[in-house]
Amino acid sequence: MNIHNSLVKEQRLKEILSEMERIIIAFSGGVDSTYLLKVALDTLGKENVLAITADSESFPPSELEETIRIANAIDAPHQIIKMSELSIPGYSENDSNRCYYCKKGLFENLYPIMIEKGYHNLTFGLIKDDLGEHRPGVKAAIEKNVRGPLAEADITKEDIRIRSKELGLDTWDKPSLACLSSRIAYGETITIEKLRKVDEAEQFIKGFGIKQVRVRVHHEIARIEVDPSDMNELLKYHKEISVQLKSIGFKYTAM
Repeated sequence: MNIHNSLVKEQRLKEILSEMERIIIAFSGGVDSTYLLKVALDTLGKENVLAITADSESFPPSELEETIRIANAIDAPHQIIKMSELSIPGYSENDSNRCYYCKKGLFENLYPIMIEKGYHNLTFGLIKDDLGEHRPGVKAAIEKNVRGPLAEADITKEDIRIRSKELGLDTWDKPSLACLSSRIAYGETITIEKLRKVDEAEQFIKGFGIKQVRVRVHHEIARIEVDPSDMNELLKYHKEISVQLKSIGFKYTAM
């Protein structure tokens, strides 16, 4: 870990934010957007920063509550908007461009708020690590002129965890987030019922003290993924988990 490099990059981030003057941040409450929000508040002042969270079908209710808690903890102006991803053309069909449709819909919801409230830029928590991956949402951001200040400052996930811990953000070691729709195999239609089942299953498993869990849906099969360090814990409660997931509506469970 190179703390000096992380500080240099953070200074560059502050310079980028200063040039933006007044910004809206698409805020998920994850590691990246929380760090961006904190640095933006410290750089621009709360009167020039607005965090907006989209309450949608694929965003777990527990995470929505978490965004409220985090925003309050760092004294950030925070607005929640209602959004239906399943009403976005192309989204529920769930092809490999699903994230493009999602981000495009999100940014189209945020843009009028930016204009109405007099902010100058829309931003989101894109980081350097994301640039080498399949990220259709980046295409939507480019089309809508939405900026990723963290990526522009060459900031990585490691940098963010280092600085978040030093800044006292309790998200510094939070597991990476991914929307509930990411659990459903490409090509399989996304429905509210499937998203509800995934969220209910994951919340149940987390109740055993397992922090990072994904319940992937393959038709009638629930494939549970956890970190290697949690596999023994998962196996310890496999009977209870299998029974619960069957009651939720899954016919088979794989771990």
